[in-house]
Amino acid sequence: MKRSRSKPLMQEMNLTNMIDVVFAVLIVFMISAPLMSQGVQVDLPKAEAPTIEQKKLLKVSITQDCKIFIADMEVSRGDFDNVFSTIWDGESPVVVNSDESVNYGMVMEIVSQIQANGVTRLGFLTLPPRTEF
Repeated sequence: MKRSRSKPLMQEMNLTNMIDVVFAVLIVFMISAPLMSQGVQVDLPKAEAPTIEQKKLLKVSITQDCKIFIADMEVSRGDFDNVFSTIWDGESPVVVNSDESVNYGMVMEIVSQIQANGVTRLGFLTLPPRTEF
């Protein structure tokens, strides 16, 4: 049997469906990426204060169960000075992020250790106060 070669075969790929799938997956990742941010969960106290517009901050967090974190890395009270001095670059401001149920004495102990390391630009993270209408 002989095949007729009167019609040439179409050999092009239709990429429309693949492009649609790629864009759908891209949109899913764009929406879910901000939701996947990880950090230390604390309930911040409410206060009126100006915002800090710094790109490079070193965050020191104290959780409700008195765990201390430097830049999302858990440290013990005894190792705080050593770890802080190795992580802090000597210039960037430091922000204390403490749960409002943490003992004031513990927060001030951490603040004094931070200042003993030479930090002059120190701030506290707070939430804006609730306004009742």
